[in-house]
Amino acid sequence: MKKLLFLLVFSTTLTFANAFTNPTQSSITKVTVYVNGAQITRSAKVSLSSGTTEFTFDKLSPKIQEGSIQISGLNQASILSINYGINYINKQDRSENVTAFHNKIDGLNYAIQVEENLIAGFEEELKLIEGNRRLGNENQVVSLEKLQQFTAYYRKRVTEIKGQIFKSIKKKHLLNKEIKEINQQLTELNVDDKIQTGEIKVKLNSEISQQLHLIIKYNVTNAGWFPVYDLKADKINTPLQLNYKAHIYQKTGNNWDNINLILSTGDPNTNNLKPDLKPKYLNFISRYSNYNSGSTTKNYNYKYNPFIQSVSGVITDNTGLPLPGANVLVKGTSNGVVTDFDGQFSINTNGGKELEITFLGYNPETIPIHSSNINLSLQESVEMLEEVVVVGYGTKKKKDITGSVSSIDFGENSPRSYSSSNYKRKEEVKTNYGDVIEQGITNQRFEIKKVYSIPSDGDLTVINIDAYKVPASYSYFSAPIINENVFLTAKIGDWEQYNLLPGEANIYFEGSFSGKTNINPQATTDSLTVSLGVDPNVVVKRTTLNNFKKTASIGSSKTLNKAFEIEVKNNKSSTVNLILMDRIPVSQNKDIKIDDIDSGSSEYDTKKGILKWDLKLPSHTSEKFKLSYSVKYPKYKRVNL
Repeated sequence: MKKLLFLLVFSTTLTFANAFTNPTQSSITKVTVYVNGAQITRSAKVSLSSGTTEFTFDKLSPKIQEGSIQISGLNQASILSINYGINYINKQDRSENVTAFHNKIDGLNYAIQVEENLIAGFEEELKLIEGNRRLGNENQVVSLEKLQQFTAYYRKRVTEIKGQIFKSIKKKHLLNKEIKEINQQLTELNVDDKIQTGEIKVKLNSEISQQLHLIIKYNVTNAGWFPVYDLKADKINTPLQLNYKAHIYQKTGNNWDNINLILSTGDPNTNNLKPDLKPKYLNFISRYSNYNSGSTTKNYNYKYNPFIQSVSGVITDNTGLPLPGANVLVKGTSNGVVTDFDGQFSINTNGGKELEITFLGYNPETIPIHSSNINLSLQESVEMLEEVVVVGYGTKKKKDITGSVSSIDFGENSPRSYSSSNYKRKEEVKTNYGDVIEQGITNQRFEIKKVYSIPSDGDLTVINIDAYKVPASYSYFSAPIINENVFLTAKIGDWEQYNLLPGEANIYFEGSFSGKTNINPQATTDSLTVSLGVDPNVVVKRTTLNNFKKTASIGSSKTLNKAFEIEVKNNKSSTVNLILMDRIPVSQNKDIKIDDIDSGSSEYDTKKGILKWDLKLPSHTSEKFKLSYSVKYPKYKRVNL
């Protein structure tokens, strides 16, 4: 019986010994950061005995994607099993800053307890004094001198006690305020003491005893990077300075200390399943049917930026006109706003990842929150336009609309198509940092030469990828009928060689910060045009000439005369080339006639009504241009002028 009991205890001991294997040390040697996620490479030296051996790699990230675990360096050993799990007992190690904050909170709590003890002691003393307020008795009368002594003592001591209690209460308030501020700082650092650790258990089989140098790779979430650019133009006759930076963030649960870093433009979380296109069968449907023809999934190259807290922008139609009343919603929430009369909006993201934009008669759009400024153009819905047209004063059936929609179409004369041969430079691209760039099949990889340490605090680490001297063609553009500001644009040819990604750019012109713009190098154009912002030294002003603003009614018709003057002034110390554009309305109804057109010295496109002046303005000079026209239409109708 004793032998049986001993065997049972020995068997149980072996079972627990197998269940709790000794942790195996491993270290991070390399990290490949994707735009969404990261691949961690760890190394570990292990000793294998003949037979089966199990290793536990502990204190890993709890954000590991189990299906991505890879192990190499096995030599003659084979893998029997790989298991990933969460350890709910071992917590993540705190960083030095977080540890210092918590130590400070412990010290403050101790100080608060000291003050509370002082308050309790003074309150007990006060009770004792108040309990002995009766002096003398029926047989003993207290003299006036004694009474004065007692009252003086009581008054003095009670005042001292209450003063000390007040001081302690005030000190407690200040200590609690300091604790609150530290907790707010911990919240700002995204500190979560309840985060557990991950573990990978590997069971290996070997016919011989051997030493192995294992390489463990796995993907994690809660990490990524996004590009940020600095565009600097000192003068319009010099190359554009382009600084290419990466903003890296991670909160994987492990600090990346002194690691080799690779940045990849790939996204392992992208849906890689190709779509299955099936036949389209037509048939008659009822007008009351809930029919949905479906929509195409758009490929937005922009990636989610978790550090964008608010977004502003303009929603327009496909002709560039603003859409007032469009709905802008943070996807998956009830947080939404409506665009104003100029199509502008501003919304707090509150941690959202995508914006949904909808407007009656237009296809809805969903776009990742990638920048603090997002401008979007909605496309008209074919199905909706068959039935409904949206007008400024409500919704009408298409057959009931009597006016026409006015728009301006610059066509080939858009700001993206202008160039100035005088400003064009032909220097070769120059690079400063020169980190290794590898072109993969579907993505690019930037191998950073320096080693970096990136803490797991969710904060940003900025890394310089490269810097270029970019030959560019500069041009000025203004359409004062829409916006009287004068915009400077830079057109970059052969932009594919710079390996750019869609992202936000900070603009510096003539040594001053002038705003932000977005770069989308994946657009299907031969050149990349970026807006360098508004140049306040070139001024355009458009005014209505009142002496031409006359309305005449003859019979059943009404004639409206309009005239405008555009003044352009160059306050810069150098000559500028400026494309100035305006428009004359085009009739879409035979009852509306446009006459007495005076386009001045402009190039006039009679089909589109677009006026274009190609100007060369010397330094500190100004010019004026006039245009006028008349509109004749039935007096009992309204025209959307």
